[in-house]
Amino acid sequence: MNDPDQKQEVRAFWNEASCGEVLYLSGTDREGFSSQLQRRYELEPYILDFACFDSFKGKKVLEIGVGLGADHQKFSEAGADLYGIDLTERSVAHTRNRLACFGLKSTLEMGDAEHLAFADESFDLVYSWGVLHHSPDTPKAIAEVWRVLKQGGVSKVMIYHKWSMVGLLLWIRYALLTLRPFTSLKEIYACHLESPGTKAYSIDEAKALFEAFSEVSIHTVLTHGDLLESGAGQRHQGAMLSIGRKVWPRKLIRKLFPGAGLFMLIEARK
Repeated sequence: MNDPDQKQEVRAFWNEASCGEVLYLSGTDREGFSSQLQRRYELEPYILDFACFDSFKGKKVLEIGVGLGADHQKFSEAGADLYGIDLTERSVAHTRNRLACFGLKSTLEMGDAEHLAFADESFDLVYSWGVLHHSPDTPKAIAEVWRVLKQGGVSKVMIYHKWSMVGLLLWIRYALLTLRPFTSLKEIYACHLESPGTKAYSIDEAKALFEAFSEVSIHTVLTHGDLLESGAGQRHQGAMLSIGRKVWPRKLIRKLFPGAGLFMLIEARK
């Protein structure tokens, strides 16, 4: 399952722009990073309850996929013994710059989620928000999370949920409207959501991914993407999307399909 060419494509995609950089990063100084952090938690407030940043003071924490570094900043501000890796030079540079702007510390380096350069049972927490579904071998990456966690340690991971409103929107755009209604969601996500080969999982599939852990809690959340409440990222623009934002039945979706969110939040204890 390890595909070096696909991994290079993933690296190249995110080296063009880290997640959220185009839409929400107005500058690479203290003001720009503060504005991006505020916007991140306005759009995704559930991160704060899920991550519980303040509860990891003095704990050894690894973040896989630091992105623009907002969550990394929060862990550092909380006083974690903090480590972070990312597949791209761009994200590591952004996060180093961010922490320097605020006088914060972390051990940051480029790294591969499928081959973590840490000893067994090193961390109290392994955190990863929206990253491991981009890895060509997601099961291998999750096995690495388990390996580097201390006994009794916790992983907090967000991966994409297959049965989501975002998936439906992508299917309408790239299958139904192109007269290919039998195109699988697997193909839709891999070809049209963020970096090449992106995956999404059902809850049962996620449970199988985390079967080595002793306790696993999973829930999904409706996102700003499912509700068309925000910009759509570097791959999706145009008049059709603008019209969709005006007619999308947000209240009905919240009432009838609360579990049809793209984000699947997984807390798993070793």
